[in-house]
Amino acid sequence: MEIVSMLMHGFSIALMPENILAAAFGAFLGLLVGAMPGIGSLAGVALLLPLTFSFNPVTGIVMLSAIYYANMYGGSYSAILINIPGDSPAVMTALDGHPLAKKGEPGKALFAANISSFIGGTIGIIILTFTGPMLARVGLKFGPVEMAALLLVAMTSLGWLLGKNPTKGIMATIIGMLLATMGFDIVTGSPRFDFGNIYLLGGVPFIPLVIGMFGFSQVLEMMVDRKKTENIDQKLTFKESLLTRHEFRRILGPTIRSSFIGTIIGILPGAGATTGSFLGYITEKKIGKNKELMGQGVVEGVAAAEAANNGAAAGAFAPLLSLGIPGSGTGAVLLGGLMMWGLTPGPLLFQNEPDFVWGLIASLYVANVVTLGVALLIIPWLIKILKVKKTTMIPIITVVCIIGSFSSSNSLYGVTLMLIAGVVGYLLKTNGYPIAPLLLAYVLAPTLEVDIRRAFLMSGGSPLIFFQKPIAAVLMTILLTTILAPVFKWMFGKIMARTILTKM
Repeated sequence: MEIVSMLMHGFSIALMPENILAAAFGAFLGLLVGAMPGIGSLAGVALLLPLTFSFNPVTGIVMLSAIYYANMYGGSYSAILINIPGDSPAVMTALDGHPLAKKGEPGKALFAANISSFIGGTIGIIILTFTGPMLARVGLKFGPVEMAALLLVAMTSLGWLLGKNPTKGIMATIIGMLLATMGFDIVTGSPRFDFGNIYLLGGVPFIPLVIGMFGFSQVLEMMVDRKKTENIDQKLTFKESLLTRHEFRRILGPTIRSSFIGTIIGILPGAGATTGSFLGYITEKKIGKNKELMGQGVVEGVAAAEAANNGAAAGAFAPLLSLGIPGSGTGAVLLGGLMMWGLTPGPLLFQNEPDFVWGLIASLYVANVVTLGVALLIIPWLIKILKVKKTTMIPIITVVCIIGSFSSSNSLYGVTLMLIAGVVGYLLKTNGYPIAPLLLAYVLAPTLEVDIRRAFLMSGGSPLIFFQKPIAAVLMTILLTTILAPVFKWMFGKIMARTILTKM
């Protein structure tokens, strides 16, 4: 009851008229910036953070919360409409979101993304409200060994689940991991695989890579295949884009499941929304009713990715507020903002600053609701993007790709890399190699490498440490099952075939 009374007190602060206006303004700015390819949630929050310092701390944190959530929402818009993810978690959204848009149902994809984002964020905030400090302490039990085991399971699943051909999916995953090793060694600081090129010392930047692989490769597809330049249904109306009751029931299960998955992943320090979005999506691809259609344009895929993404965004506040540990780069920016308001996140924050903490938690609820309202209001204008003729869209998408890749490095190196990535992405797609496993492996590989090396340092080089810790042992068992199950299935098929031939 104490938690409920404190939360009600927080709402009395967060629901003041000026705070609601600040939330609406922050939501609009966050959606706008989040939807811009090449910026993403980290840069978006960092760019807009100074605006909040002109307000009092409570109004500022309400606005910042809205910016944070709206950035998460906005990343899916460019992924759905033009197949260019606004940030790395939106890679999973693009897998079903853009095919839905190409079918003439961009509104359904956007509605599914917004509603599932709202539900995912709400479930995450509720869990944060009642169990945040406790779960944050549990999350600390995920050390390098457990995180390495979790990421190994995720990496293994990439190739098997995100492509029609598992062999090509695994090869794409390996390519992504190899790209992630270029540049300075994360642990020792020594350069590797730079091929004597000073630009590669910093590694392959993600923004030009993702824009090229998803966006510019699509431009090349449309230029080569004229059938792809046909426009979607010009008679599409906003009302026709609303989700039906049946479609809403279809996304409800995936949304709730992925919300819990994303929140749990978000609580783990260093896991991030990308891991949450991926695990939410592959879970649905394994157990969902329409799992065979995932990746071809179904609302369940959009809902699973976005619910997990926003659940992770809410879950990340648990270690941030309770322990002072940011779960991601965006969390680090939020931590800096809190400290600039004179607050020190950690175990004593709930005791020393209860008004501010509960005002912040209440503002997350308010920001989530306001962001949903703003997001739904702008859908009619977003749909109009796809009513532009594809012959006009080609130069527009090309310009967006160039601006987005240039802004990431402020040099033509980013643009050059984007063009190369676009050509490579086009060649991979035309030969049946999935792009999503490559990009996700690229994002997750650095964390995996650091955690594996830390685990081996802890064990003196012995791999048995992965089986000596209970959580890691369970994850490694899942990993071995995932790898060996297809082998045993193939061997069993061979034995059965020989038995049948012998009897004949």
